[in-house]
Amino acid sequence: MRLGKFITFEGGEGSGKSTQSKLLCEWLENNDIQTCWTREPGGTPAAEILREVILSGAASPFGAEFEVLMFYAARMDHVNQLIIPKLNKRDWVICDRFYDSTTAYQTASGGASKAFIDSVHNICLQGFKPDLTFIFDIDPEIARDRVLSRAALRGETVLDRFESEGMDFHKTVREQFQQIGLENADRCHIIDAEQPIELMQQQVQEIVKTTFLTYEISGLNA
Repeated sequence: MRLGKFITFEGGEGSGKSTQSKLLCEWLENNDIQTCWTREPGGTPAAEILREVILSGAASPFGAEFEVLMFYAARMDHVNQLIIPKLNKRDWVICDRFYDSTTAYQTASGGASKAFIDSVHNICLQGFKPDLTFIFDIDPEIARDRVLSRAALRGETVLDRFESEGMDFHKTVREQFQQIGLENADRCHIIDAEQPIELMQQQVQEIVKTTFLTYEISGLNA
């Protein structure tokens, strides 16, 4: 039985989920809850190596199912070496992407079925899942502008494996995330990512307080 809480942040490129995940960590830490921020693919030294391979596009010629297996090789190490040990210490783990992203992106490509991904997940992680998931929903056209602006600020001229996909792909990813949210309403909360950062942050905090009201954070301050 896990002692801490596992919260994931999901959404398309440029949705603001990474920013919001870090803001939640800061808020929890300010309220005396030991928190670990991490990301996928990655989070451990071995998983970060696989992240570079996946996001470079080097694995894409082998097909979507091969990419799924690479994601899960990284995820198994991440869960076993970092996430579960942190949860067992009563830490809260905040993760930028988890298996919902694998489902949304790899099914959007048309190369992997949800049944295949679910099967791999059950074999590799025996159904391990987050306690709470936020899905940040945004018009892909707006998100693309954000991605390009972010890349320009960083001086980056090459987008990664998924950022460089066409608009039809990103529209399908959005639809997949919306479907995941509807099918897992007990765990997932869809956030309008076209709102100001402060409003999204406030919504996330309120949902966390409401969800875990009976846990040790009942006294959390805004």
